[in-house]
Amino acid sequence: MSDLRVVRIPMRTRFRGLTVREAAFVRGPDGGWGEWSPFLEYDAREAAAWLGCAEEAARGGWPEPRRTRIPVNVTVPAVDGPQAHAIVAAAGCGTAKVKVAEPGQTLADDQARLEAVRDALGPGGRVRIDVNGGWDLDAALAAIPVLDRAAGGLEYVEQPCATVEELAAVRRAVDVPIAADESIRRAVDPYRVRDLAAADVAVLKVQPLGGVAACLRIAEDIGLPVVVSSALETSVGIAAGLALAAALPELPFACGLATVRLLADDVVAAPLLPVEGHLPVGRPDVDEAALDRLAAPAERVRHWQERLDAVRALADGGRP
Repeated sequence: MSDLRVVRIPMRTRFRGLTVREAAFVRGPDGGWGEWSPFLEYDAREAAAWLGCAEEAARGGWPEPRRTRIPVNVTVPAVDGPQAHAIVAAAGCGTAKVKVAEPGQTLADDQARLEAVRDALGPGGRVRIDVNGGWDLDAALAAIPVLDRAAGGLEYVEQPCATVEELAAVRRAVDVPIAADESIRRAVDPYRVRDLAAADVAVLKVQPLGGVAACLRIAEDIGLPVVVSSALETSVGIAAGLALAAALPELPFACGLATVRLLADDVVAAPLLPVEGHLPVGRPDVDEAALDRLAAPAERVRHWQERLDAVRALADGGRP
């Protein structure tokens, strides 16, 4: 793999603490591209799985799809009620994933956001919340019933607490289904979620887990319904998530792959944006003019090259 290209793309709304998203791209032997965009705080060991996904994509080694389009949710950042309403109304999706437990905000802020989302979706829409491990056990047990009422019923709560043991305790104590994200993708043993009966749903993110083939193995072994979600990628990375969703034997939930709209630009000519709540399965063509237009400054390219070198050193048995 060669031709490392790095871009910086402004965010439309602050998300996951980011206002700019950096991503690198690697080119395969036949000219295909894969996205490598581990978050900047991740070390070489964690970034290595993301690189495996990028290299798999660049080689073009995805399985045959079982479906040609994927139902998706709109993702609502930790914005105020009117902004949340506008985001959902504009998206045209029947499911919304709403960020809650944002540092510096209150439970009342989360309630207002969920009430606005329910109003925008109507009574037939589905609402799920993503806590990103932001609650301890007591906070989770207090907040979930309140937010379930505010949402008019929650489809599930994603990663309410940080540890698998806490997830298991929450799941035993509440009636709302629990989904595991970080407890799978950032865990030494992703199967502890299964072994401790800690979740009803497995959220799989294709980059952090090493690619489509790796995720299919996890999905089979973990034995839970799967939601495929994004890691805040460009359309190149989202295409890998769509390839995973398309290859799963069953897909009972809308997937969290409609996040390209959070970016102010993209590296493809036709960004992967939902139409009637679905995204098409396929591989978008990288626009090399966009790679040039969005190119990161030289010092950022050096930073990403150093990260790549550290990951390569690990693969070769050295120290990062």
